[in-house]
Amino acid sequence: MSFNEIIGNNENKQFLISTIKNEKVVHSYLFFGTDGIGKKMFATQFAKMILCNDKLQEKPCNKCKACMEFNSGNNPDFFLVEPEGNSIKINQVRQLMKTTLEKPIESSKKVYIINNADTMTKEAQNGILKTLEEPQEYVVIILIASSENNILTTIKSRCTKLYFNNLSNDEIKQYINKKLNINVYDDEIVKLCNGSIAKAEEVMQKQDLLEKVKHFIANIEKISKLNFIRQSQLLNDNKEDVLLILEYIYIILFYRAKRVTNINGYINAMKVVQEAINKLAISNNFDMTIDYMLIKIWEEINEKNNRG
Repeated sequence: MSFNEIIGNNENKQFLISTIKNEKVVHSYLFFGTDGIGKKMFATQFAKMILCNDKLQEKPCNKCKACMEFNSGNNPDFFLVEPEGNSIKINQVRQLMKTTLEKPIESSKKVYIINNADTMTKEAQNGILKTLEEPQEYVVIILIASSENNILTTIKSRCTKLYFNNLSNDEIKQYINKKLNINVYDDEIVKLCNGSIAKAEEVMQKQDLLEKVKHFIANIEKISKLNFIRQSQLLNDNKEDVLLILEYIYIILFYRAKRVTNINGYINAMKVVQEAINKLAISNNFDMTIDYMLIKIWEEINEKNNRG
């Protein structure tokens, strides 16, 4: 893989490539932005380029020993830390920092990626701080976080920060079409991905379910209230995906509101869906919440149509 194969955030690509070519790699970076938009792919590619022994190209050579070991997951100068459970703990950081005292084996640098760095406990963050304050000349640490708010200010002040934007709808389409080899033309499906590669992969796995959801929402003005409420069975059978389903219903209503005369009815129906999402986040009363939502959606759209 090369940076050119990663979709989105082109300015960050050019910055990182330029950093390598001009030999201006610094000791610590903070990559932050929404989950699932490719930060870890960027960090991994950047690490591979740093460790590659041929720095003249815009991508790793894949021929030197460092590259071959990286590709096989055995490069002794590369370290990846992931949370244990819900957080990265002090013991993980202590073990990691011990290795920074040992010089590189294959490359001129040692690269450490700490994924989900915003889950580090305060003790773990304090543990890494000393290394950031007095880094070995060959150490490069890349912190990856969904938000910088949970990272200590003393750590952030020692990092070069790169913010990663959500992918555009066109970039999401490109990812789905090229990387997942699926042709997608539905703007509502693309919108549901919310600019996230990880979300796009989840959404594509649920295509059949989402198609059923779209079908019953599309027919809301053609069926009786009773038949519409019966659609609750589809949601009951897919409780593990209910938040994704409700988010999709919200988006469908949003797009339909642009094409109908009963705009207020659809806008009110969107509010009803959002209220259901909020309720499910704090309540276990699934059946009542879903049934009430379906009733209110139907009423907002059809009764206002009848009055109009």
